[in-house]
Formats: sequence, structure tokens, C-alpha cells
Amino acid sequence: MAFPDKLLADDEEVVRHLHPHWLTVFWPVVLLLLLVGGASFGAALVPVGPQQGMIRLSIVVLCALLLLVFVVVPVLRWRTTHYVVTTHRLLFREGVLARRGRDLGLSRITDISYTQTLWERIIHSGTLTIETAGDGGATVLRQIPDSDGVQQLIAFMIEEDADRRAAENAGYVRGDDGYGHPPEEGWRSTAVL
Repeated sequence: MAFPDKLLADDEEVVRHLHPHWLTVFWPVVLLLLLVGGASFGAALVPVGPQQGMIRLSIVVLCALLLLVFVVVPVLRWRTTHYVVTTHRLLFREGVLARRGRDLGLSRITDISYTQTLWERIIHSGTLTIETAGDGGATVLRQIPDSDGVQQLIAFMIEEDADRRAAENAGYVRGDDGYGHPPEEGWRSTAVL
């Protein structure tokens, strides 16, 4: 699913769009299978009698409530959590009913690091820690797929953003590549002499 263009500036592009690692929904899916199988088996074991329908209905309602709390909610949380790297910033959005978001300009990032446990190295996941200038603390993102690759990508994007800003500040007319590099022939400076 593409990230909504309405959240992006005119010259901004999505470089990478991530959700938390897929293993965050592994146990809810296992629980789904166990609950459906257990409820089906339990409903089949109910003895024939006048209360059979009520007992089976109770089993189905209990199973539906457990599925809602322990399966649907975690899957929706996973699906509605977005980590987006663009050409200008990092965007974080999360929440099913109540939403929460944060944008970090690439120029404000002072340090980005990742950590991985042995298990996270095996499954290619990890934790990113992002430090920003003038901020109240680090932004910690857990269960990021390919955390080392994302860390390297963000570091590269920070350098690209710095180069783009430097070229724009130098007064060059924006080139065909969109990053402020002057065209090969006939470029002119917009700086006032």
C-alpha cells in the first residue's frame, strides 16, 4: 500500500515505507488458528440437550471476543503503524482509532544507530535509535525490518538532503535532476551579486 501523497511536499518522494517486522503478528495468527480450532472442537463436544444451542452460542461469543482482543487489535496496530523514509524527512504514524504521528526532518537528525539481539539478527529485525537536534530525547523504533539497512539508508538520505540544501543555498537554479545540481550548459546563479 502506497503512503498517502497528501502528507508529502511537492518535491518530496517516498524512498522506503515500512511496517513493524511481520513476526509481530506471528503469535496473533497462531492464536487465531488455536482459537478457531478450539472453539470448533469445543462446540462439537457439547452434548445433545435443551441447552446445546445456548452453550454453543456462548462458545462462539467467547471465541469472537478473544479473537477481537488478541488477534484483530494487534493485526490492526501492525497494519496502521507506518515508518516512512522520504527524500526530506522521516514520518512515523501509528494508531487504529486514535492516531499519533511524528515527523523528523533529515537535517535535524544528529545520530542514528541500530541494535540487534542474536534472534533479531536471524530474522533481520532490530531497534533504531534516532537522535535529533533540539529535541527532548531519542526516538526509539522497535521491531524494524532490516534495521541495519534502514540505518544505512537514512544516513545516505541525510547526506543527500545536506547536498540538496547546500546546492539550493548556494543559489543554483534547480537542475533537471531536481537536487539543485546546475545543468551542464547555460546554468545561471540566482545569487545576488
